[in-house]
Amino acid sequence: MSIDQSCQIILKDCMNLKSYESCLIITDKKLKSIGGILYKNALRITNKSKLILTSIPKAHGAEPPKHVSDEMLRHNVILMPTTKSLSHTRARKNASKKGARIASMPGITVDMMKRALDINFNKIRTINEKLIKKLKNKNKIKITTKKGTNVEFYTKGRKWISDDGIYIKNGAFGNLPAGEIFIAPLEGKANGTIIVDASVGGLGKIDKEIEIKIKNGFIDYISDGKIAKQFKKLLKNKLYKNVAELGIGTNYKAKITGNVLEDEKVAGTCHIAFGNNKHFGGKIDVPFHVDVVIKKPTIYCDSVLIMDDGNLI
Repeated sequence: MSIDQSCQIILKDCMNLKSYESCLIITDKKLKSIGGILYKNALRITNKSKLILTSIPKAHGAEPPKHVSDEMLRHNVILMPTTKSLSHTRARKNASKKGARIASMPGITVDMMKRALDINFNKIRTINEKLIKKLKNKNKIKITTKKGTNVEFYTKGRKWISDDGIYIKNGAFGNLPAGEIFIAPLEGKANGTIIVDASVGGLGKIDKEIEIKIKNGFIDYISDGKIAKQFKKLLKNKLYKNVAELGIGTNYKAKITGNVLEDEKVAGTCHIAFGNNKHFGGKIDVPFHVDVVIKKPTIYCDSVLIMDDGNLI
């Protein structure tokens, strides 16, 4: 599949961009080549297309400059191929509230666009819907792996969200590539041990397995290692250590590359994020959101088996 075909899938199939609508592409100096290709393809559909450059912050979830957030309120469709994620920001949330259909693509690559977008989006939607039906109204989620992960989350009253790549309704939002379900677990309740064996958001594939101990909803300990040390440096205060998200990957064409945008979508994985969860059902609002990805989990919800060693039940 060519890069232009990938762009047309994004603009037509995922976003349903119309000739009378406006489309904003937000990118930065590192990803402006991809931003430019998306812009060129958007112009084939609507002449009300605009490309805007933003700065690159230190962390995912940091707010964009004011001129960018203001511009986001003026468009029907917004695509965000940026180095750091704008997903968990007030700017994105406000644009969604105004009805914009938004796809966030932090760190996207040409290879990822060609491979992980060439999928049956309706199949992903069906998988996600079946999973959420099983998980709905459950309270306790327990995750274990053969490598030593053993952690529990509580989700009573919180809502699972499906990210299936189809953003055609006003206010729709998600990632591209897509393929996950996720939830904001109850703050202060998670406990246990996570063994990260895939990747850390923004830092790439791990150099060695990272042990993270969770106590009463916050990171209490992180083991040593190159990536582990870099991760520790990002955790500026206690709220950055908040267990913010639990997600399950469902994209059957995604693979572990070290880029968390794709890694967290890989079928047979789960991911746990720390920091901000304010914009998808949680209470913590900090300019930080970083995921860690775990391979082949076994997942129980209220003692019902959902995934066994990476295989969906």
